[in-house]
Amino acid sequence: MLTALAAAPLAMQAQDAPDPGASPVSDAPPPPPTPNMPKATFSVTTTRVDLFFTVRDSHGALIPGLKSGDCSVEEDKVPQTIKNFEAQNNLPLTLGMLLDTSGSMQNVLPMEKDAGSQFFRAVLKQKDEAFLISFDVNVDLLSDFTNNPRDLERALQHAKINTGGGSGGVPGIGQGPVPISRPKGTVLFDAVYVASREKLNTETGRKALVIISDGQDEGSDEKLKDAIEAAQKSNVIVYVLWVVDRSFYGGGGGFGFVGDSDMQKLAKETGGRVINVGTSSNKMEDAFAQIEDELRTQYLITYAPANTNMDGKFRNISLNCKSEGKELKVQARKGYYALPQGGDNSTGP
Repeated sequence: MLTALAAAPLAMQAQDAPDPGASPVSDAPPPPPTPNMPKATFSVTTTRVDLFFTVRDSHGALIPGLKSGDCSVEEDKVPQTIKNFEAQNNLPLTLGMLLDTSGSMQNVLPMEKDAGSQFFRAVLKQKDEAFLISFDVNVDLLSDFTNNPRDLERALQHAKINTGGGSGGVPGIGQGPVPISRPKGTVLFDAVYVASREKLNTETGRKALVIISDGQDEGSDEKLKDAIEAAQKSNVIVYVLWVVDRSFYGGGGGFGFVGDSDMQKLAKETGGRVINVGTSSNKMEDAFAQIEDELRTQYLITYAPANTNMDGKFRNISLNCKSEGKELKVQARKGYYALPQGGDNSTGP
């Protein structure tokens, strides 16, 4: 039986260890609560920014062996002092896969299942965990956190196309879809929002979402900006495997198709990227291999922000790296939310 993700927050165990991917928080005590203050979802005890990133040369090759002096960081255009710089390829990884099971994926779902299974087998190491969510007219949790690729593979094989013709469970009690007030089609933004906020928010270490979809959202309660904000507040890197069955969209350009630009924005703002795989199984497998290489060839920069005012506002980060005087292409999230200790890390009211 498939367990659906309800709109209400999922029960998650609190983490005692500091989160290496977390937004900086203040050591000062939290402000007095007000009647409308939301409940805290996490806190850590140090004021720092941990920034995971990958670096490529002009030909697109990943660059190993960089040192602290090769990179510089600015926050809201103010230079920052780097406290720690290291290659990070062994830190535990928490991975979520979001699988599009809407009608537009009818012809390519078998390819997605096979390539996804191979990816889980290749990428999951001893201390890593992953979960699987499908999204169509509903957002459904097919497999909760596990280190077992076989469990994830079995869950993948049970994924089915859903265009809304069947009857689901009751929303809000763990048996039905995320409630949708507008006509439903493909609730992609809702899936990103829920996965980031309810599954990855309190996880520690490196965190990534891999979305397999044509990127077309229809009927989500959440907007694109809400999905991006949820991912940023949970410090999640978003990768998109852009799978487009042109025959479903009438050949050429399709009708009203905007999935590409939305996915480019979602990936860029969170430090990931979009990989166009079309309907090719070989391109799909290669895309998964690229993501695996990036996740295992990351750097981590830590700095204490010069602006110590934890006001909950978004701070823009600019990270630049050079090698032998040449500018390198840096892939990193564009910023973070300066949340106070005990502050809410959600995007809701």
